[in-house]
Amino acid sequence: MTTFAPSSSRRPTAVRSGVLAIIGVSLAATLFLFWLIYLHPASDRAGVRMAFLPAMNAMLNGASATALLIGFLFIRAGNINAHRRSMITALVFSTLFLVGYILHHALHGDIRYPVDAPYRAVYIPILVSHIVLSSIALPMILITFFFSLTGRFPQHKKIARWTFPLWLYVSITGVVTYMMLRLAVSRG
Repeated sequence: MTTFAPSSSRRPTAVRSGVLAIIGVSLAATLFLFWLIYLHPASDRAGVRMAFLPAMNAMLNGASATALLIGFLFIRAGNINAHRRSMITALVFSTLFLVGYILHHALHGDIRYPVDAPYRAVYIPILVSHIVLSSIALPMILITFFFSLTGRFPQHKKIARWTFPLWLYVSITGVVTYMMLRLAVSRG
């Protein structure tokens, strides 16, 4: 796989511009998701069309977490090419998750955890941490990839130490919240 070495003519302002663009796009995406989830009226409130989306999204989150763990093992073993392939795979799974998540919320809206269901006191903090940290993870993931793809490996390594556990947590809690919500709604 080809790596892109940074040009000596590039100035730090180009890096700063790239990072600022990523942060801007991430902020816009986050605001769009909040609008979609909390303000946009669902077109299929009954959940008849594409009812498989929540389960598919949980599987994509689980696949992303698996690819992240495999990529971590590869970089620990010094296998950079396999690490790169694993991390790109994790990004593809997370991107597909995001598309499915947007589609699910556009169609079905937000599904609430039943007030009287057990484990609500556990579910809500996990969900809140998942939402907040996913908003932080998005720009960090993109910046980590930006540094890697532009050959800025010291910066990539520095931010990846924070991005990896955050991304892994968000992927795993995506599966956990799905399972908890599914169990609570099916009992109700």
